Amino acid sequence: MLTPVDKVLAEHGVHTGPLRSAMTRLRAGWQEFDQLVRESTAPRRSLQELLDALGDDLERDGDALRIQPARAQTYAHLDVPGTPDDLGPDAEHLSVLAGLIENVPPPLAALDHVQATAETVLRRALWLDTRYDLRRARLVLLGDHDLTSLAIRLVRPEAEVTVVDLDDRVLEYLDRHSDRSVTTIHADLRIGLPPAVTGSADLVFSDPPYTPEGMALFAARGVECLADPPKGRLLLAYGYSPRHPALGAQVQRELAGIGLVFESIVPDFHRYHGAQAIGSAADLYVCQPTGHARKSGGAKGQPGIYTHGPQSVESTATAADLLAALAAVAGEGGQRVEQRRADWAKPVSAQAGTAITMDLTADPGPWLLRALLATNAERVAVLLPNAHPDLANADAQRALSRLVGPKYRLRLLRSTPDNTHAVVVADAAPPQDGTATVRHAVWTRAHGKLGNTGREALIAASGGTMTKNEARDRMSAIAPDLLDLRLIDLPRHRIAQLAAALSS
Repeated sequence: MLTPVDKVLAEHGVHTGPLRSAMTRLRAGWQEFDQLVRESTAPRRSLQELLDALGDDLERDGDALRIQPARAQTYAHLDVPGTPDDLGPDAEHLSVLAGLIENVPPPLAALDHVQATAETVLRRALWLDTRYDLRRARLVLLGDHDLTSLAIRLVRPEAEVTVVDLDDRVLEYLDRHSDRSVTTIHADLRIGLPPAVTGSADLVFSDPPYTPEGMALFAARGVECLADPPKGRLLLAYGYSPRHPALGAQVQRELAGIGLVFESIVPDFHRYHGAQAIGSAADLYVCQPTGHARKSGGAKGQPGIYTHGPQSVESTATAADLLAALAAVAGEGGQRVEQRRADWAKPVSAQAGTAITMDLTADPGPWLLRALLATNAERVAVLLPNAHPDLANADAQRALSRLVGPKYRLRLLRSTPDNTHAVVVADAAPPQDGTATVRHAVWTRAHGKLGNTGREALIAASGGTMTKNEARDRMSAIAPDLLDLRLIDLPRHRIAQLAAALSS
């Protein structure tokens, strides 16, 4: 049951630091009211509400106030761990993080990865734990190649942390090194935000691509993550060269246009191995969304948000002759052909006798699997770079075929229609019996919650002999932490694990 003090704190969302600072001072001894306002930085009205909530636990002597010594320990859990100026290096944590960062999957230039230093990653965690109450706050990180989530778990093991990332390698690495104490979800923010994280967070942290398009997209999705935007906070890393202040101004206009207020900008907070064009440093933007901000979060992002590679702002459209060649392959055998954009926010389907084509030439790796999971058609044909990770060698090709095997049989046409592209043709798998039927039913409903799709698939495969409760218990045993997630949102390694579990 919430106490009156807890209720006052809850009204302030994650921005309870000033009020908790006031509580720490009141526990320590007598405080003059004006001095308490000045030293805690809590607004007068908010501080007065806190004092009223303390009731008889508060002692007064003229203008001086304190929490009764006999009651002081009751509020010890609200103490602020320190102040941002007190953040000294923690040798043990720093050593652990340095080792983790040394072995993190290599940066992908196409995703604008630039590795933050171990000191920066630890500083982020300590700063967040100082500024906000991570024992209560739900934190979502949009992208985490820097491993900030693991630093937070070191500093505050009980923190509730979720990472949303496009890079399946990073999600697998986080799962392995956090013992799944960090929730990992796959998403391309240009396609949309998974329902499991929409409206789920009190705090959002991100180090986005530093293009205006990338900053705007990640910020908008960050606002979508917040349960109550004005009470939440969005923390962004951003840096620009002082030689190009117009670029910084453009990004700040984008953020303000979303409805974000710059509560503070901490200069040179983040340091990097690389990014020398901006001095290997970036600022920390602490943003408070306005009430209008939620309305700005739903727009689709443009494909080009990065500074390098096929998804850069300067990237060009795929040549018409390549798309024509793709359609010709898809139409073999008399299939009608429909071209669809690369979008798996919702299920994609086609009528009988129709093949779907998709242009995935800008795919950095994860798109192909998601496009095949999202699409239900007799045939799907996609155009890819010849060097796509799923086509790189025989092991990668076999792994992809196993992942989509419950619903598609693949033909991998390397160097087609030219020596820099490939076509993957997926033909619907024939009906099967037993556990294959369960996997097929789940794989063809990739946008349903696994707790529901798995339960219904198990009942159907049993011929109706399995009860709902039995099927629910079976799914809980197979994937207890995945029941509220969708197949389309799982990290790649967890899709493989689920397929194996459903086969047993």
